[in-house]
Amino acid sequence: MSEKRWIVREVDTKRAEKLARALGVSSVIASLLVSRGCADETNARKFLNPSHDQLHDPYLMLGMREAVERLLRAINDGEKILVYGDYDVDGTTGTVVLRRALNLLGAQTGYHVPHRFTEGYGIQQAALEKAKSEGYSVVVSVDCGIRAHEPLHWARESGVDVIVTDHHLPDEDEGAPPAFAVLNPNQRGCPYPDKNLAGVGVAFKLAHALFRERGREAQIAGFLKMVAIGTVADVAQLVGENRSIVALGLRDLPKANNPGLRALMEVAGCVEGRSMTAYDLGFRIGPRINAAGRMEAAREVVELFETDEIEEARKIARHLDELNRERQTVQAEITRRALAELSVDETMVDSHVAVIAGENWHRGVIGIAASKVSERINRPCVIISIEDGVGHGSARSIECYHLLDGLTTCADLFEKFGGHSHAAGLTIRGERIAELRRRLNEHAASLIKDEDLQPVLHVDLELPASALTLQFAQELSALEPYGAGNARPVFVTRSFRIAGEPRVMKNRHLKLFVSGAAGRTLETVWWGGVEELDGQTLRAGDRIEMAYTVEQNTWRGETRLQLCVQDLKAVISDK
Repeated sequence: MSEKRWIVREVDTKRAEKLARALGVSSVIASLLVSRGCADETNARKFLNPSHDQLHDPYLMLGMREAVERLLRAINDGEKILVYGDYDVDGTTGTVVLRRALNLLGAQTGYHVPHRFTEGYGIQQAALEKAKSEGYSVVVSVDCGIRAHEPLHWARESGVDVIVTDHHLPDEDEGAPPAFAVLNPNQRGCPYPDKNLAGVGVAFKLAHALFRERGREAQIAGFLKMVAIGTVADVAQLVGENRSIVALGLRDLPKANNPGLRALMEVAGCVEGRSMTAYDLGFRIGPRINAAGRMEAAREVVELFETDEIEEARKIARHLDELNRERQTVQAEITRRALAELSVDETMVDSHVAVIAGENWHRGVIGIAASKVSERINRPCVIISIEDGVGHGSARSIECYHLLDGLTTCADLFEKFGGHSHAAGLTIRGERIAELRRRLNEHAASLIKDEDLQPVLHVDLELPASALTLQFAQELSALEPYGAGNARPVFVTRSFRIAGEPRVMKNRHLKLFVSGAAGRTLETVWWGGVEELDGQTLRAGDRIEMAYTVEQNTWRGETRLQLCVQDLKAVISDK
């Protein structure tokens, strides 16, 4: 049934047993800790108990002292400071964090979040010129600026001090941009111990240092709710400092009193009083924040979190909810068109990188569409929207291919480009797209092996059905928050039988019950299962091997064990 290759992780049983005794946890939890790089007791305890003392000293970041001194001087002298944020969830949450911090310290601030469609990504000279005309002498970027060399040259020559806070990879050839100070753990020569901070995380470190200088460091914990949202929604690695940031922010989220945050949680279906998980941030709250910049103007996000009026907050939150529904519809259609284009173009059927272009595809959702297509075909994917002869593209990659390295080999084809190892953006003339497809595929073909293109599912452990209990699910919650870099554990059981006919939900999902050797039935859902089966059927009595995650499902006050299918294999009917 499945084309995926299951790879069960090897477990150091002796180390796991030793760790289990030291921590007083089950062998399964200990095995999962070992496989996540926490084989010794000290690291395992830190992993299981995120705390404020696990946050690094902000002054370990290159450029921090210069940035703090300049901002404190601006505050003392009454200079106007502009916070210049990106339009995605990482940039907007970072803008909210940094502006709130500066205002609490007595700064005169304004903010600018560029419009995705009229201004484009990153720091633009026109915006800096406008800022200077309005009396701003200091600009602090959030989640952008590391490659903005030309606008920053203008700023330096024009007497505007720009402090760049970013986490994107710098241009190796040009080096750091000509800013007053650059805060980026990924810049050359930066000794900061954690390179995985999101843009909002870098902005938070600057706020942390500022509050320390004013003797108000205890207040910094209040910002972690917003930092956690941006970190998870930007799919930053939930390891090291990010894990602590998100865990601490999640603890405080149910107690949030910001009207905008409470209104957003309300429309996102985050039930009052219940604890929240990284899933809530990544799939409920984050997409609604992102929808503003994808579909309209991201300024609305800042307005949401800065309003003191609950009714105004609810109005904006409802609008973001509507935009998110619109985004889902448009995204699904572009994904469908991209896959259709891929299937009919013979030059792309066997390509190592899918480079797909369409006229006037909605630029706000092509990044998500690229991610969906990449997941479906298990290849890197670039989706480009061509408007008036100019292509605006978003790219996503698979685990084995460094996307930014590949794009860098084609740098002469772009008007501009930038990003990470697995996600990037670009602007290119329409007539150059075919050459991009040829050269990018040539580069990828030299690095991607055939086996890399076969879908793989990494399995943590093989378990008997008897191990699956609600208590076991509760034990697994100690490994939260789950996300990039700390995925929810995947287990395999080889001896399940389908109990009763599966039920289709909302034309896409499957609800089924499975039973083990003892005959106990377990509630199971397969999100997107109808599409995954692709015309095949499951029948009562079929024997299956199943890969799944273990979750707790709470409905009307009752919490039950629920398995979520990741893949099925070896369906053998007894009939």
